[in-house]
Amino acid sequence: MERTGSAREEPAPRADSIGAAAAQWRNWSGFWLLGLCNNFAYVVMLSAAHDILNKQESKPAPDPTSATLAVDSPGGNSSNSSRYDCNPVSTAAVLLADILPTLAIKLSAPFVIHKLPYGFRVLFCAIMAATSFLLVSFSSAVWMSILGVIFASIGAGLGELSFLSLTVYFSRDVLGGWGSGTGGAGVGGALLYSGLTQAGLSPQVTLLTMLVVPVVMLLSYFFLLVLPPSLPQWRGAETEYREVDSEDRQALMDGSEEEEQEKSTPAEVMTAGPLTFTEKLCVIKGLLWFVLPLGLVYFAEYFINQGLMELLYFPKLFLSHAEQYRWYQTLYQVGVLVSRSSLCCVKIRNLWTLSLLQVVNAVLLLLAVRFQFLPSAWVVFAIVLYEGLLGGAAYVNTFYFISKETGDRHREFAMAAASVGDSLGIAAAGLAAFPVHRYFCSL
Repeated sequence: MERTGSAREEPAPRADSIGAAAAQWRNWSGFWLLGLCNNFAYVVMLSAAHDILNKQESKPAPDPTSATLAVDSPGGNSSNSSRYDCNPVSTAAVLLADILPTLAIKLSAPFVIHKLPYGFRVLFCAIMAATSFLLVSFSSAVWMSILGVIFASIGAGLGELSFLSLTVYFSRDVLGGWGSGTGGAGVGGALLYSGLTQAGLSPQVTLLTMLVVPVVMLLSYFFLLVLPPSLPQWRGAETEYREVDSEDRQALMDGSEEEEQEKSTPAEVMTAGPLTFTEKLCVIKGLLWFVLPLGLVYFAEYFINQGLMELLYFPKLFLSHAEQYRWYQTLYQVGVLVSRSSLCCVKIRNLWTLSLLQVVNAVLLLLAVRFQFLPSAWVVFAIVLYEGLLGGAAYVNTFYFISKETGDRHREFAMAAASVGDSLGIAAAGLAAFPVHRYFCSL
């Protein structure tokens, strides 16, 4: 009878393995959707930057034909006499409204965010995204549109540092899901906005259709993820950035690849208690070799996207100026999606190489704007696709190696603190784009 009972119990480990594999798949999918939803509003606001500005600029004109956006006219923007087809205000204005609140949050929140439970954070992010779509959709002035962009920025900034910190409660492969999802937001947001507006929908209706995105974020977090018991869901963490229990993390790693089976250091051999301010400063100092190249990559690519793309206009192409700008953004995001989804295939530790290659792209396109030597928009399409590949690879590899090379006790804080790198680069790019835009528009 004992042998029979033993034989009946043998399938149990296999059932546990299947359950762990299912949980792992749910978590990877959950983080993919969270990445998609968190960055969606941010990307859409940048894709709509041209329309946000021109929608307001066209209103005061007494001419009845001014109801049509100037940028969509066959000849481009008629509001200036420059040889470049420029908006009166650089799209960098939208970029700064989109990134400065994020930067402020990322600089301050890692030191206090542990006091706000994850459940409340996710609810707040979803509300911010929905509010941003509504404000920009029904805006009647530039300030109202910019306010909507700021709401999107706040939600995306808090969401990024929160979800990156959340990954420490799961197996490391969820970082691949998060990175791929954020890349998917780029393609989904830019392509959906470009496609729907090209099909004839107004920017207002297009933005209203995207209100489904915050709902998907809530469903993904609360119903798709398999949350570990140690996660501070509706209560604040008892200690500040405490180490994650090995059992919680290892339970979701049973079906992972050999490399992903690296176990966290057992909690009992770690120093107990919250991180001190000195420890945090030491962690930040160690993160500089990740944050600096990431910031440089993002400075170069967003200087291109918001400072130069609008000036790379080819009148003889069948696409209008606004359409060219939208498809530049879309192709860039395609490159980001491909490279952010590549973590399972290739990992790049030398982040400085990616940074320098991106700087080369920025210098090349700056010279192209000044001397206008590029023969066709198709060349620019190829360059911005390559630009997206470099930027996406830098992002996902930065956080992968931070997660891998940081100790358990410091990992949650490190993931949140390092997220400031891309925002610093983007903010600097937005500031640099203003004088460049003004210079070229004055020619």
